[in-house]
Amino acid sequence: MTDRPTTETVYTGKPVVPGVAFGPAAWVTERPPLPEPGEMVPEDRREAEFEAFTRAVDVVCSRLEERAAAAQGHAAEVLTATVTIARDRAWARKVRTSVRGGQTNLYAVRQATDDFVELFLKAGGVMAERVTDLCDVRDRVLAELRGEPEPGIPDVDVPSVLFADDLAPADTATLDTALIHAVVTRKGGATSHTAIIARQLDLPCIVAAGHAVDAVAPGVPVLVDGGDGTVTTGVDPEVAVQKVEESRRRAAAVAAWTGPAATSDGYRVQLLANVQDGHAAREAAASVAEGIGLFRTELGFLSATTEPTVDEQADRYAEVLSAFPDGKVVIRTLDAGSDKPVPFVNAEEEENPALGVRGLRIARNNRALLERQLDGVAEALVRADRSADAQTWVMAPMVATVAEARWFAELCRERGLTPGAMVEVPAAALMAERMMPYLDFVSIGTNDLTQYTMAADRLSPSLAHLTDPWQPAVLRLIHETCRAGASTGTAVGVCGEAAADPALGCVLTGLGVTSLSAAAPALGAVGVALGEVDFATCRAAAAAAVNADGADEARQAAAAILAAQA
Repeated sequence: MTDRPTTETVYTGKPVVPGVAFGPAAWVTERPPLPEPGEMVPEDRREAEFEAFTRAVDVVCSRLEERAAAAQGHAAEVLTATVTIARDRAWARKVRTSVRGGQTNLYAVRQATDDFVELFLKAGGVMAERVTDLCDVRDRVLAELRGEPEPGIPDVDVPSVLFADDLAPADTATLDTALIHAVVTRKGGATSHTAIIARQLDLPCIVAAGHAVDAVAPGVPVLVDGGDGTVTTGVDPEVAVQKVEESRRRAAAVAAWTGPAATSDGYRVQLLANVQDGHAAREAAASVAEGIGLFRTELGFLSATTEPTVDEQADRYAEVLSAFPDGKVVIRTLDAGSDKPVPFVNAEEEENPALGVRGLRIARNNRALLERQLDGVAEALVRADRSADAQTWVMAPMVATVAEARWFAELCRERGLTPGAMVEVPAAALMAERMMPYLDFVSIGTNDLTQYTMAADRLSPSLAHLTDPWQPAVLRLIHETCRAGASTGTAVGVCGEAAADPALGCVLTGLGVTSLSAAAPALGAVGVALGEVDFATCRAAAAAAVNADGADEARQAAAAILAAQA
């Protein structure tokens, strides 16, 4: 936090979604106080006490399901996942045990939640992300039991800037962008639910702003710049309105941009979309996306209690493929495990799931699961209405060795599929030149690559300064992968959240990446940024970022070079 000579005060956080907004601060309603132990419930009333809990859970789930039915894409996925947590049998069993012991249902809910929170925090890694989800479910159920309104986003009647400790996934998924013009959170990271959905909504967003922003009182006018990560109070309203108008003009230029993406001197870069279902694919087809750079197939598995059949998978995949009859589509095989458990895979509980059996590693002990998915992709190609020239590529997540790359490629080629691999593990980046002869392409998943390179949980708010894709160590691994791609003639793309950052998109281009895949609403800004600079400037910005001492220095050095030409 720094004070300017004027009355302005500037607070800084991690920029997530660019854009400028001005309006009164609106803080998410503080969660109600947690219940304390009360008088013991008489034995003859304990069953009724537990039944009241189950009714409250049903009401909460019903509301969430209604919101999920009205949502699409990642928002629907988040709401459905929250319902799954609310209906968790182990949680309900703990509540029942406490109630049968004489505790009130209110205190039993708190006890059961505390037990699971402790368990998740001890597990660490991505499991810790579920703490926010579980506490959100707890508070909704407690409110229903008390007959109180559900906690969450406050009612506002004028366009406002939403402040929160960390938004619950169920709230983030249903933000009303007509009234919420920007989001600022004390916690969170670049790959949190808040960040991902804010990108989809094209809503200016800053995370990891810390407790300094506690000084921003409700109703105080604030200027938020999601591009440089600043929250400013005491701004002259006329100056603020000017900045918002400048941002809107920029947004209008982005909205008018139709592609294809290229630097000012004609160096082409493919802009592709990340999708998880047919609806998202059709939305992407209506945008500037040239194709799909990441089709997350796990949604069909996560929402099922049994493994989808080959026919069911083929229908789902064909729906996505048909959205781009002439375009490139990259399909990622099942990325389960860790924070995305699939019940019928029967993975064992692990001490550190982020470093455990996930992604392609599941298939090493369950080859048939992967083979059936590849059969579904092959069948989808028959069913989808695609031109003969359209590219359909299949890639495996969490590839770490040359042997894994070779094995996956063989399974793909047996079915006439074009094989590739995700570069998410530092070992894959370092061994890329040895892997690439077996592959037709690679795609860099910057979210996990950053997490593993920096040895920092990407969902930990306190480590957001480390889990920044601008970290020079991460950029060096990307550069190494691109050099391997150039020497072997292998296409190298990026499909992590880093591809949504316009400045970083220019840097990645300078490093040698030839395609960028992100949420479709983010692509226009990346395309405009690329068109404002030539390829030599992208390379100069990349060199400056790679040789910087840290993420902030890399971002600033690259920005200065890009701004000088733009």
